[in-house]
Amino acid sequence: MTEPRSDVTELLVAWSAGDEQARDRLVPLVYPELRRVAHNKLRRERPGQTLQPTALVNEAYLRLVQIKRMKWQNRAHFFAICSRLMRQILVDSARARQVAKRGRRAVRITLDAELLPSESPEADVIALDDALNALGEVDPRKSRVVELRFFGGLSVEETAAVIGVSSDTVLRDWKFAKTWLYRELRDARSGAR
Repeated sequence: MTEPRSDVTELLVAWSAGDEQARDRLVPLVYPELRRVAHNKLRRERPGQTLQPTALVNEAYLRLVQIKRMKWQNRAHFFAICSRLMRQILVDSARARQVAKRGRRAVRITLDAELLPSESPEADVIALDDALNALGEVDPRKSRVVELRFFGGLSVEETAAVIGVSSDTVLRDWKFAKTWLYRELRDARSGAR
């Protein structure tokens, strides 16, 4: 992350105050990081995936600028919102392809080795979204940790700052969530639910 954090935060605060020029100056500062995150998410997609990192970032940006009256707190808050938008875009894209294929299997993505044990190298993005939503009903903070780390590419420290907990808490939540999601995705694949 090469952009100065204070510059990004200052521009976000100015954008919150209605300064559209601040938004325009912000984009070149955050675009490389957003593209890196998008690339990391999309490289796990199945061959033949048509969504490209640039398209994912552009779609996230289009959704971002439609948000009215966002009170940006800081850089981490911005990337947290972007991670949620990217998750929604990936799930929407997977659902659209699933509908287009009329019953064929949904597009699959390979998850970070950190997210799930190596016995489960591939998981359906829709199943992952469903599992994250189920985790959110059990423990919203743990679901948010996964969203920020997996979809947003935030570090443990950045995730802790966004959520307002310690890094140790994020690490515990991350460990629990990985195990929980592995079980949910395994059970969904085997039809054990």
